[in-house]
Amino acid sequence: MLSLIEGGKADGIISWHPDRLAKNSVDGGKIIHLVDRGLIKSLEFSPFWFGATPQGLFTLNIAFGQSKYFVDNLRENVRRGLRQKIRNGVWPGWAPVGYLNNPKTRMIDIDKNKALKMKKLFELYATGEYTLKSLAKWCKEKNLRGNLGKEIAIGNIQKILQNIFYIGLMKFKSEIFEGKHEPLISKKLFDKCQKVMSKRGKVQEVRKHNFAFLGLLKCASCGASITAEIQKGHNYYRCTKKKGVCQEKHYLREEFLSEQIKSFLQFDFSLLVPPEGIEPSSTD
Repeated sequence: MLSLIEGGKADGIISWHPDRLAKNSVDGGKIIHLVDRGLIKSLEFSPFWFGATPQGLFTLNIAFGQSKYFVDNLRENVRRGLRQKIRNGVWPGWAPVGYLNNPKTRMIDIDKNKALKMKKLFELYATGEYTLKSLAKWCKEKNLRGNLGKEIAIGNIQKILQNIFYIGLMKFKSEIFEGKHEPLISKKLFDKCQKVMSKRGKVQEVRKHNFAFLGLLKCASCGASITAEIQKGHNYYRCTKKKGVCQEKHYLREEFLSEQIKSFLQFDFSLLVPPEGIEPSSTD
């Protein structure tokens, strides 16, 4: 709306009340600034009078301030209500898969149609024989869907397996609370799933090719990393040029690179001279 006014496509605003226009200080200040510049020539409200005068702008500014206070106060009251509800052991949001929101008691109940399948989901993963992808496929085959009827994606499978809600706990704003809802699985089974997931997270990808110096070198010209590739049965190294234009345009075979490194590391220890008065020690 304000972009249309700044672009000259409109010069007035019709609103029920000023609090509909400025729920934050930035919008309110911008509207007053546009009135001062003459870009807003008319402001019409139903229960509120406004005129483009010093008194009118002052009154409008007060109305905007009251609007922001109302929004901030409402936000704080909602947060306070949520914190109190979760302290009482009641989850204040939507129930995860396997549970249902009970509108009568305002509590979280176990979904009897999905509970056994959800428990089986944890048991399968705890065996270590199922990946997240295979579990997503299993959910599709067993017609296990989310509470909104959508298929459970791979990313959601991981969130489910890490959700402490299923063992009777609740995490809210980095704090852990004990819930009044019935646990769906045991803590032992949950911990076993976390152990399997932790081990899989530490597995490193196996390289297709083993390049001896990959990851150890930087380009002398631009400082970018050195990459390697196989050409006609030989390993070649070159600059990745990820830092921009680089003057190095040639490849270097691994054999020649190895000789350069050996030559660089060679050192004639006979050139070392001990400090005066100290005899060099003999070795066996």
